[in-house]
Amino acid sequence: MTAIFELVINSEILSPEELIAITGSTLKAHQVQWLEKNAWVFFKNRGGDPIVGTFYTRLKLSGINPKSFATSEAWTPDFTRAH
Repeated sequence: MTAIFELVINSEILSPEELIAITGSTLKAHQVQWLEKNAWVFFKNRGGDPIVGTFYTRLKLSGINPKSFATSEAWTPDFTRAH
């Protein structure tokens, strides 16, 4: 799984062409419908365009649940066994 993290990401968000390829639509409203129907996390810019993260997309298309990377508690090292 480390290979997915080694691939170069040229932009933090999908290009309009990439979003069209994933959703199959050029219309913003249809793109939003597809993203919502398929449970994708996205944001809308001021123009109403859906904004999807590139790294999120890589995880999602690889079959990895992106939410598994989010934790409610911050990780801290356990030094109780250190001598």
